[in-house]
This record gives sequence, C-alpha cells and structure tokens, in this order.
Amino acid sequence: MLDIVGVEKTFNPGTINEKKALNGITLHLDEGDFVTVIGGNGAGKSTMLNMIAGVYPVDCGSIVIDGVDVTRLPEYKRAKYLGRVFQDPMTGTAADMQIEENLALAARRGKIRGLKAGITAKERREFRELLTMLDLGLEDRLTAKVGLLSGGQRQALTLLMATLSKPKVLLLDEHTAALDPKTAKKVLDITEEIVGKNNLATIMITHNMADAIRVGNRLIMMHDGRIVVDVKGEEKKKLTIEQLLKMFEASSGSEFTSDKVMLSK
Repeated sequence: MLDIVGVEKTFNPGTINEKKALNGITLHLDEGDFVTVIGGNGAGKSTMLNMIAGVYPVDCGSIVIDGVDVTRLPEYKRAKYLGRVFQDPMTGTAADMQIEENLALAARRGKIRGLKAGITAKERREFRELLTMLDLGLEDRLTAKVGLLSGGQRQALTLLMATLSKPKVLLLDEHTAALDPKTAKKVLDITEEIVGKNNLATIMITHNMADAIRVGNRLIMMHDGRIVVDVKGEEKKKLTIEQLLKMFEASSGSEFTSDKVMLSK
C-alpha cells in the first residue's frame, strides 16, 4: 500500500543552518499495517509524514502509494490517497460550520460536486450512525458548530473525517498529544477501532512508548533521519520499554535522551 525507497531531504543546503532531516528512508507498508513511530526531537518523524503527504519535495528517492508513483505529485494531487490528523485539535475541521457540514465536506473529497442539495436525508442517517460509534454524544448534535466541541470531541471528529473516504494511507501526527490522558486514551481507542474496521495502512507518530508498543502491529524508532529499530508481529507484542531502549542504543550507538518521550513512559 505504501513504498518509500531511499528518500532523502536536506533543509537549507549549503548554509550554516543546513539540516539533514531524512537520510535514505526506506519503508514498506501492506494494507492494514498499523505502524507506530517513536523518536526524539529532530529524528525525522514529522518530516517523513510531510514527505508522504507532499508538503515538501524529496531530494531523491521515491514514494509509491497503492502502485501509483506520487513522488513528484504536488500535495493537493496526492491528497485523495491520504487521510491525516494533526496534533492540534483545531486543525482539520471548520470551526464555524456544523458537524454534519464538516462530515459532508469530508465525504465529498475527490468527487465532482454539482448543484444538488447539500446534505441528503440518507447522508444524515449515515453520519448519525458513524457518530454513534464514537460514543461521545455527537450523534444528537449534527447541527452544532464544531467550534463548540471539546478538544477530544473535535479530534475524534477529525479522525472520522480523515477516514470517511477510506484513504489508502492514514497519517497520524501525534494526534493525542494535546489531549488530557483520559481523553487521549478514548481517541486512541477510537483510532484502533476505525483502523481495524477499515483495514487501513496507518502511520502513527507518538511520544508515548507504552502506546507505541501496545498499539498496532509494527513499531519503528527513528534517529538522525534514519530508521534504527523496526519491530513487528510477536516480537513487538512481547517488547518492554527497557528492551526497546536497549535496541535503540545498540542500533544508533547512542542513548535515547528525549525528555518528552521518557516522561511519557
């Protein structure tokens, strides 16, 4: 479903601020793979997601989504293959629009739009069913403005919108980091349910080591723009935080020093 081969990216080349963000990243995802990504600041995690999404052009290498080479496609052209949820709950929804209007926009992504009625009765029924799955009481608030929702409700809605059209790849960029622990767990549970139900190839960046180990079927750790740890299947299920840190140190040749990650263990 996703093939990244030898992707490199350097920001501000030839200047005093030169930064090698990605150093020959190669990654393959099958349909249904749920990969958690962990690493310190500057490891290249968000840059990798931005390369997949087309936010920045790659210096070299290739990116293929479901057999389509999107390496040179601009961001807006490859958006139809992707769903993305950001860290900020305020990103990804239109605050001044109603819940049902936001969902309708998401449902029409990549489709030709005509002059027929904005939201049909059939769509309202479908939206209500989808919102019921979230168990947040939003199914009875279809006409409420999204700006009135809590951060957790808004992030859950964003997640629903990002997956409504069943993207080829779902990108989650620390999408629970701005939420309180109880709400973060709720959103993460909803994430697992949606990804599992739709069998989506998913990449989730997180700073929480316990979540990185527990969630998904594969875990990668990044350091200095490289993937230094790649664990999957039964090995991942049996992994402990201490073992993960030892694997990182053995592969990278340095200790894991991210305060944010260590505090979230």
